[in-house]
Amino acid sequence: MPGLLSAAAAVVLSLAIHALVPVLPAMTLAVVLGLLAANVPGLAAWSAGRARPGLDFAGKHLMRSGIVVLGLKVSLVDVMGLGGPALLLITGVVLAAFAGTYGISRLFRLTPPVSLLIATGFSICGASAIGAMAAVRRIRQQDTVLPIALVTLCGTLAIGVLPLLVQPLGLGPERFGAWAGASVHDVGQVVATAQTAGAAALAVAVVVKLTRVVLLAPLVAVAGLQHRHALHRRNRAGTVAGGSAGDSAGAGTTGGRPPVVPLFVVGFLALAALRSTGWLSPAVLDAAAMLQDLLLGMALFGLGSAVRIGQLLHTGIRPLLAALASWLLIAVLGLGAAVIMIR
Repeated sequence: MPGLLSAAAAVVLSLAIHALVPVLPAMTLAVVLGLLAANVPGLAAWSAGRARPGLDFAGKHLMRSGIVVLGLKVSLVDVMGLGGPALLLITGVVLAAFAGTYGISRLFRLTPPVSLLIATGFSICGASAIGAMAAVRRIRQQDTVLPIALVTLCGTLAIGVLPLLVQPLGLGPERFGAWAGASVHDVGQVVATAQTAGAAALAVAVVVKLTRVVLLAPLVAVAGLQHRHALHRRNRAGTVAGGSAGDSAGAGTTGGRPPVVPLFVVGFLALAALRSTGWLSPAVLDAAAMLQDLLLGMALFGLGSAVRIGQLLHTGIRPLLAALASWLLIAVLGLGAAVIMIR
């Protein structure tokens, strides 16, 4: 309870700051407050001690709940309204960004799990996508710390850098909005970036971004199936190699195999379908948006509170260089897509 209450208080503070300074996304602020809680003397002892169980619970379980509620932001009708060519183009950008970011991360000698999480967060929707992929692949929560820190850093960088390039690149509002939606990581960061160019840019950015969010479900489902298949092959190999001893070991690990499609992914798709029916009133959608902010904000605060800056610095410069190179790749891919989509 102490950890959950502190996470809830941090979200309230994040939302208050966002209301005063709209350019600062509330979810990014939640991560930053978590970082402060983990590294400011006095608060660090609290977040590592009495508050830790609740913060870990928030980082794992509330993240999944928040992803489910995120489905209510996705209108499949709006997504389909982009048209077939635009949908194929955005899908191509996401796949190219995912593959390219994973390749860059491995080139900088980051571990496969960390590379996978960075690729997922950068190509889809930031920290929430990292949480979804970590849950499906059963990656340890401590291994999500570095990817979330990097995706938060680069998303915040986009808020400051992309608007400065509107004039040099000669981008109109709609084209800039498409660029922000196709290349910025988190939904809140997309809104903060696109709104600098007005309502027209924001409208395009949100639809393009939510199209990327829809792709979270199939990407995570495929990753879960691949992981399940890999565990099945490993268990069979252990059975063949170990005889009866292998049989008992294989039986024990087979029972722990992940589901074919995680329940939170099913929930995300179900709520997206419900939103697309048009049955829900604006008041219900507004309440759902507040609930999503609370759940994801608490989760991100919990994850941020596990980041020790000293330990992060010990990882060296390679992760940061990999993240910046990936950010540049996605920015170029997104700009290309925006130029093609908005003529």
